[in-house]
Amino acid sequence: MGIYHALVNIGHAGQMSIGAVAGPIGEALVATAAGLAAAIPAVLAYNALTRAQRVMSQELDYFAHDLHAQLLTQSGDGHGVR
Repeated sequence: MGIYHALVNIGHAGQMSIGAVAGPIGEALVATAAGLAAAIPAVLAYNALTRAQRVMSQELDYFAHDLHAQLLTQSGDGHGVR
């Protein structure tokens, strides 16, 4: 809201000094930096966890196919375990 307040003040006054505008814009920049400091690690963690889940799901899928094939070959008749 810092930039918004700075622009509203300029609109009401018509003209303002750079000193009057710098404070609210500085606050907005600090808030933006804080938001980025929180968002970037969160996105990196999300991407890492999503990739780990995808890899684990693929490994479980391979395991299920291997188990199914093993059960079919052990039964001898091709219809699975009785």
